[in-house]
Amino acid sequence: MKENSSPAYYLLIIVVSFCAFFVNNHIVPADLMESRNLATAQEMARTGNYLIPTMNGELRLEKPPLPTWIAAGVETILPGNLNAQRCASGIAATFMVIFLYLLAVRLSGSRNIAIAAAVIFATCYNPVMMGRTASWDIYCHSFMLGAIYFLVCSISARCRGFGWMFLSGLFMGLSFLSKGPVAFYALLLPFIIAYALVVRPKMSGKGLPLVVLLATALATSLWWYGWLYFTQSETIAAAARKETTAWMSRNVKPFWYYWQFPAEAGIWALFWVTSIIYFFAKRRPGRHRRLFAFSIVWTVTSLLLLSLIPEKKTRYLLPLLVPGAVNIAMYLWNIARNPTSRADRIVFRLNGLVVSLVLLAIPVFIYVMFLGKGLMPVPLFVVIAVIFLVVTAVIVRSLVRKGSRMDIKSVFASMVVAMMALEAFCLPAVGSMFINDERHSIRNLRDDPRTEGLAFYYEADKPLRMELVYEADAFILPLDLSDSALMRKVPLVLVSQEPAELLLEGSGLTVEHLDTYDNNWRKRGHKRYNPDLVRHAAVVSLPPAEDEGGDREEDN
Repeated sequence: MKENSSPAYYLLIIVVSFCAFFVNNHIVPADLMESRNLATAQEMARTGNYLIPTMNGELRLEKPPLPTWIAAGVETILPGNLNAQRCASGIAATFMVIFLYLLAVRLSGSRNIAIAAAVIFATCYNPVMMGRTASWDIYCHSFMLGAIYFLVCSISARCRGFGWMFLSGLFMGLSFLSKGPVAFYALLLPFIIAYALVVRPKMSGKGLPLVVLLATALATSLWWYGWLYFTQSETIAAAARKETTAWMSRNVKPFWYYWQFPAEAGIWALFWVTSIIYFFAKRRPGRHRRLFAFSIVWTVTSLLLLSLIPEKKTRYLLPLLVPGAVNIAMYLWNIARNPTSRADRIVFRLNGLVVSLVLLAIPVFIYVMFLGKGLMPVPLFVVIAVIFLVVTAVIVRSLVRKGSRMDIKSVFASMVVAMMALEAFCLPAVGSMFINDERHSIRNLRDDPRTEGLAFYYEADKPLRMELVYEADAFILPLDLSDSALMRKVPLVLVSQEPAELLLEGSGLTVEHLDTYDNNWRKRGHKRYNPDLVRHAAVVSLPPAEDEGGDREEDN
């Protein structure tokens, strides 16, 4: 197979990444994680306090500030634009795809293997979801993958590679400033273990460049923490203890919780499992077997290290998809280029047929769930049905060719096209299944002239969801409604679970009901519908002063 030109591959990466991370990324409103991140960025932009992040007025030092600085910059340019914030994450995800491509080229010398790995990564479920939300994970892992690429460039260079080492250290520092040691543990450490065990690089003459890497990484990583140590020493120590405790006590799952890791690859799940079995079943799995072995060791090591941490969430598996994409690419490349046994062909065809059945079922599902209920225009359904029928037909035709001449390239391309079609055409319809069409966001208070210049408060003895703070773009501070301090704080905006008229009945204060807001993006009746996201808002003020002259005239 002829190696194609690099510019064409970069264009392919951009097109696939555009569909994966940018198209329809506005469908779902901000969840709790995004709201916490973006509320911090909003306060940064609103107050101009960039060095000491706060969330609803309270210090938030548990998370390093680099992604928040980026989000604050976006907030300054495009205030309140969730789509723009998610596009910033999409740019980071796109760079991660590019770094994976460059790393795979450097390790394999094959642009075909590298582009396959990059495109597979960009169409896996976990990277797609992380790249289209305002999550800080995508930043730390993107910077770290860049650092790994520059590290490999330096190690494989004939010269001492000071420039590459400097860039590697810089990107490691940027990763640390994005989410602390997360990517060092989940991405860098398993890479180093696999690289040392399988590749066994020659490090002669690299001692001084490694010193440059470490010095650059430490300087970039720790300057902000050093500044906090001298200005907020007790607070930063408490934040570090809190975050460490959270790793051990929050969202604790058993060691085997990540056994379902292939599901994070989405459409590639079966091929990922098969790629691992294929490697161990074949004593010599064709050319580039060292790269295949390296990617397998990297995958297994990463999975084991992630499983050792008590706190577990499926989104933490994002770094596992980096070697995972290489696993799948190597399997497809070996099946396409090397002689295959009858068992290999049967397994590949079974995988492809299962995928084709799923793709064939998508138009049927859309017809039943959306078109039949009038939730989708007929022309759009026709486009979707035609795309998936054609893709399915191409896959089946490629699989049933006589003998061992399966068209692997067509199967691969069809699966990529299917994912792009899902992202471009199906996400709005799928979103309508879950999005609360009665959602009435507290964001509307931003433009209400009755709240201009007033402070926002909530009942101190009731919980406050950070989604409300983000949507309102204001501090919403706790207030004891039974305290005499209430009288000194009026006029104010009260955001409460019960109507303010009931809470302040008999207080002598004037209550002007503004509206009732439901910030749930899940529909009523859904198990994740949260009553804490339903709030009443009212302006509370002193009663108007009586006209003394009018009182005297009335007395006379």
